[in-house]
Amino acid sequence: MSESYERERQNNARLDELSAKVSALRGVTIDIYDSARSHEVIESTSETFSTMGTQLKGSATRLGRMAASGNKVAVLKLSGILIGVVIVLYYIYRLMF
Repeated sequence: MSESYERERQNNARLDELSAKVSALRGVTIDIYDSARSHEVIESTSETFSTMGTQLKGSATRLGRMAASGNKVAVLKLSGILIGVVIVLYYIYRLMF
């Protein structure tokens, strides 16, 4: 009877060890998943800012052409809109990260 009790105790101890290892593996898996998601977010954000940079360059080019044509009111309106959009995007970015 004592021998079966000892084996049961050993089985329980090994089961506890296995449970701890499975929990550790689960934690590592979750960390890997979180890291992959954050890397995906970083790439997405980088792509968004790259696209925004290209669009800003295009807007600056159009703004230069408008300034050359002499329409100062339109230039001021467009400049205000662009500055407002950049500020709003900056604050949204700051709130997210």
